[in-house]
Amino acid sequence: MDFQIALLLGQDGITNGAIYALLALALVLVFAVTRVIFIPQGEFVSYGALTLAMIQAGGIPATVWLLLGAGVLAAALDTRHALRSRQPGRFVQLVGWNVGYPLALIGLLYALPVAELPMLVQVLFALAVVVPMGPLMYRLIFQPIAAAPVLILLIVSVAVHVSMVGLGLLFFGAEGSRTPPFSEARFDAGPLMISGQTIWVVVSSLVLIVALYQFFERTLYGKALRATAINRVGARLMGISPALAGRLTFFLAALIGALSGVLIAPITTIYYDTGFLIGLKGFVGAIIGGLASYPVAAAGAVLVGILEAFSSFWASAHKEVIVFTLIIPVLLWRSLKGRHVEEEE
Repeated sequence: MDFQIALLLGQDGITNGAIYALLALALVLVFAVTRVIFIPQGEFVSYGALTLAMIQAGGIPATVWLLLGAGVLAAALDTRHALRSRQPGRFVQLVGWNVGYPLALIGLLYALPVAELPMLVQVLFALAVVVPMGPLMYRLIFQPIAAAPVLILLIVSVAVHVSMVGLGLLFFGAEGSRTPPFSEARFDAGPLMISGQTIWVVVSSLVLIVALYQFFERTLYGKALRATAINRVGARLMGISPALAGRLTFFLAALIGALSGVLIAPITTIYYDTGFLIGLKGFVGAIIGGLASYPVAAAGAVLVGILEAFSSFWASAHKEVIVFTLIIPVLLWRSLKGRHVEEEE
């Protein structure tokens, strides 16, 4: 290996690590607020990329029908509570958002020549389809069992992952897809040739991380999520709704996952089950951060990306084994240094 190859591998590692860092941050956020180890995080990556590919092919993405079905179920559940509490105005609001929004989205996708629209508009349509699935997932699946032990939440999370992989095969088929790059530009930086798409990935990841930091530091909803992550019982006593915190957290996780899928779709071919492996590598970064520290999780995810890139050069057949083996010494070190804390009842 010479210096130029090392630079190329480092560039690939940082590009992949930027995506893994976003997913690691989402996993830490979801666990801190809801105690859910969010295994389906990677599925939002696949759904975002493949939904964009279907839009660019001129078709109606099948995920929009999943959004409509989930919205109908959520509207039925919430409507029953609204009618019992005699809040007809809330009934109209719930039906309008959960059912009217997907129907309006379907109408736009049918009416507009989506394949001919600018790429930015196509990306916005893909995000508009996939991101609302996050809060709907929380409302339908995790909110009813929010007080369950972590092990039960983990089992349900695995079940949701398996279901989403099966639905992905049904919606998108077994063939992979790759979208056009955001930019065809290439820049020379000494011995390196940096593509415009690589710059898009790294810069978008940094911008999103900074935006999340500003959200948590300067907005009321962000501070509410921070309070819930620090002390769930205390946050409830202060009037912060656990249901609202859960839905907002899953919204952010779905946004991060779908946007990550959109960013990497021009770089690698995405299949219906690709997101699981990508999400696992983000999970390794989250474990390095102890599912608690955002900066350490992001740094760990970048380390995972760099380790993966160099492993693919030295032992490409075993690169996944090498990456996931990293979690063993981390868990051992944390088990020796940490202290056992009983779970809240």
